[in-house]
Amino acid sequence: MKMHLESPAFSAGGLIPRLHTEDGDNRSPLLHWSGLPAGTVELALIVDDPDAPVAEPWVHWLVWKIPADWSELPAGFHGRDMPEGCEGLRQGLNTWGTPGWRGPAPPRGHGPHHYHFKLMALGAELELAGGAHKSALLAALKPHLLGRAELIGVYERR
Repeated sequence: MKMHLESPAFSAGGLIPRLHTEDGDNRSPLLHWSGLPAGTVELALIVDDPDAPVAEPWVHWLVWKIPADWSELPAGFHGRDMPEGCEGLRQGLNTWGTPGWRGPAPPRGHGPHHYHFKLMALGAELELAGGAHKSALLAALKPHLLGRAELIGVYERR
């Protein structure tokens, strides 16, 4: 079975609702997944924007220590704030240098940006403190990666 990631907030390749952007309430969307590989111990999520006019994709969210027995990540993360029941998760620094979710905010008139929600199944627990950068998260998860799923949403400011 292949890993699958989806959101009731937007379809694959569809528009991310304003609610989940910096133009709205700036709260993360609900995410559902299925098809985790056997041996999955925990999950990690990276959300970034490769269309940003910078050298590296713009990081919007890093989160790990997601339990393998979960099938969804609730909506409502906002910066450091987490929904009830998510207190054990770890969040890293986004490109703004703050921890937690920061929603889409592409430059006005820059055209549509594609936001990549990448969920990774890991075969071991990550020993990585909260507040890490994307490079540290990628280095920590690389030897434990069992599978991944990706959901892409689009947002544009006119």
